[in-house]
Amino acid sequence: MILADTHLLLWAASNSPRLPAKARTLILEAGEQRWFSAASIWEAAIKRTRHKQFEVNVQALRSGLLDNGWRELVVNSEHGVAVLDLPPIHNDPFDRMLLAQAKVEGLTLLTSDKIVASYPGNVLRV
Repeated sequence: MILADTHLLLWAASNSPRLPAKARTLILEAGEQRWFSAASIWEAAIKRTRHKQFEVNVQALRSGLLDNGWRELVVNSEHGVAVLDLPPIHNDPFDRMLLAQAKVEGLTLLTSDKIVASYPGNVLRV
């Protein structure tokens, strides 16, 4: 069971050549056990409103993920509390939420970010 970080999610959804081959393989193999976080959709929406060059259609992103068998992971208070247990390696609140969600839900967080990958637990850098 995998949870894709926001960058990998965007690359997978757009079939981008930036998606590492290992990530593509793991995502395909995961089938119905592919998860995306509501926090990633929120992050994309914030980037869309702040940066005109970020041209992602966030509504289409979410719909496309759901239509293609991805499962949505909502953010809940247990996830929020779990952020407290994370070491202060990285300050990005979205990445920290994804890490907490992966820990609480027993998912493996896929990331291409070396800082995020330095966290202990179920994090896999691809």
